Amino acid sequence: MPRAIEILDATVRRIERGEMNALEAIDALLAEELTLRENRRVKMALVMARLSAIKTLAGFDFSFQPSLDKSRIMALAELRFIDRAEVLHLIGPPGTGKSHLSLALAVEAVKAGRSVYFGALADIISALAKAEREGVLCEKIRFFCRFALLIVDEIGYLPVIPGGGNLFFQLVNARYEKGAMILTSNRGFSEWGHVFGDPVVATALLDRLLHHATVIQIEGARYRLREHADLVPENIQSKSLIQPSPIPANSQTSRPAAQKRSEPLVCDDRKVAELADEVKKALAAAPAQRKRLLGDERRWVAERDNQCLLPSQATTAPSPGLAPTPSTKA
Repeated sequence: MPRAIEILDATVRRIERGEMNALEAIDALLAEELTLRENRRVKMALVMARLSAIKTLAGFDFSFQPSLDKSRIMALAELRFIDRAEVLHLIGPPGTGKSHLSLALAVEAVKAGRSVYFGALADIISALAKAEREGVLCEKIRFFCRFALLIVDEIGYLPVIPGGGNLFFQLVNARYEKGAMILTSNRGFSEWGHVFGDPVVATALLDRLLHHATVIQIEGARYRLREHADLVPENIQSKSLIQPSPIPANSQTSRPAAQKRSEPLVCDDRKVAELADEVKKALAAAPAQRKRLLGDERRWVAERDNQCLLPSQATTAPSPGLAPTPSTKA
């Protein structure tokens, strides 16, 4: 116990002066040693999580973003969404604090002993593409599935490489209802077809990422420029880069065009289902694309069940929706 040895002499002198008894001294030595070990654990876990920066909720200025409900963010910091393997979406224009909040929640998760991995969408897809070229895609997907919380940052900032949407879908499908995720994006869900270069893949992604999900939309000025707001042109300060998903004219949930959302968008299961239906309508594919989607989903599910699962989870049963291969006689 290195820390206990360091403070042993000082503790003995305090006993000699009558400042503490033997039991209190032992308690103090053990407390110092435990604190040292816990600090080392947290430090190592933060390194393994590959966080781009260390942020805290205490360091976030909620008064600068009135659209955010602080009590709801603090409730998320209790990490129950990780236990339920849910998805948290943080959507808003650049600089509004999405990454800060995701990093702060990651730090809270690490302190609570949860495994975390943080990465930009472009970096994660690049890693998956490299693994596919090397023939170890399933191993890479299993690596990303080990973490209790996977944070995917900067969705929509950089173009996705050809085939990247399919790779990301395989990862999302492998973690679906098994591991929690936080996703940050500057694009509305209706734009994901352009982000991933394929409306069909975007529809399949949103079908899983909006199930058991909480969606928080941040509307406001740029958090990074809060100390220099007078230098930013007024038209840029007030312009939101997030366009709401189109809602059918005959929908009962449609809002007047002039009405603006002042509270964060937080969806329960019913609202998520409604939002998923709207997104699917916005990304409605042609009949040929829908047919391809069914075939692709069956193939992806079969690959996940037969190849990408851990050996203890593997099964010899045929995948749902796939007809068994007829046997041939010699």
